[in-house]
Amino acid sequence: MAKDVTLADIAAKVGVSTVAVSRALSGKSGVSEDLRNKIKSVAQEMGYVSSQAARTAGGGTGNVGVIIPENYYGDLLSFYGRLYENVVRALYDKNYYGILEILSRQDEAAGKLPKVTLDGKVDGLIFLGQLSKQYIGLMVQQTNLPVMFLDTYIPEAEIDTVISDGYYGTYQMTNYLIREGHRKIGFVGSVDTTSSIADRYWGYRRSLRENGISFQEEWEIPDREENGKVFDRILSSPGELDAYVCNCDYTARILIDNFEKAGYHVPEDVSVVGFDNYLPVALEENRITSYEVNISRMASLCVESLIGKIRKTEYVSGIQTVTGKIIRKKTVKSRK
Repeated sequence: MAKDVTLADIAAKVGVSTVAVSRALSGKSGVSEDLRNKIKSVAQEMGYVSSQAARTAGGGTGNVGVIIPENYYGDLLSFYGRLYENVVRALYDKNYYGILEILSRQDEAAGKLPKVTLDGKVDGLIFLGQLSKQYIGLMVQQTNLPVMFLDTYIPEAEIDTVISDGYYGTYQMTNYLIREGHRKIGFVGSVDTTSSIADRYWGYRRSLRENGISFQEEWEIPDREENGKVFDRILSSPGELDAYVCNCDYTARILIDNFEKAGYHVPEDVSVVGFDNYLPVALEENRITSYEVNISRMASLCVESLIGKIRKTEYVSGIQTVTGKIIRKKTVKSRK
């Protein structure tokens, strides 16, 4: 069977973004008439089938609900915003549209289905970010729509999800610090808040154990409230530790600010590493040594699996883990 022509294929041919192609083909503003006509002409030549035609033939809506818990909505300008953008682009490339819905704390606690599920508005659901175990269980049990999760999982339930390699990623980051001569290494993250933080914590602990370093209870430092809001002040000084592994770059940035306001210098006095390799530009994203998450790959795998479920074709079930890589920047100094 010939490969379906996607928006990305058309964009590459014309030399524009997938967003521009989407706007041109859907009749939205934001592109000139000359460019719109050119895009339509190329799309026709390549045999592109629009999402409208696809859903008319298949009986679907061509829409997917992308559900984000309320406590993550404030992060839309940072990591989760970037992840959401990649999900939407991946959906566009498969001739689907993403409909964003913010899941309120009250609706999550009450176990209410997302509003986009009403009246047959969507063909499937993607839940982005950590949800309560009870809510995840309820969404798995509902059988009306195919469901995928992104950047979350729970060991108590079998779910189809895509996650970053937090365990081995943080294991590698901690090993890197140890190779650079660090022996007293703390972990900054509220371990029981999310499954991803827990994975990163246990990767850190494995590294310490394999390298013969005895973990001390005081080396585990919380960084956020139960609702996910990160503390403005995590620590006032490095204490006796010479390095800190942070569960994300945002936490690492706050920790560095705390130390520098108290008169300490990173990495001269203490080394700090993060996770994600992403911060808004205003927060010096090019400074923190981090483990880079392959956001684009996570989004595309999630979308591909969901569409397989929607179309009842072959797809990868269970947990799919996406690896990343260490990005060395300016917050680690060798202690050899």
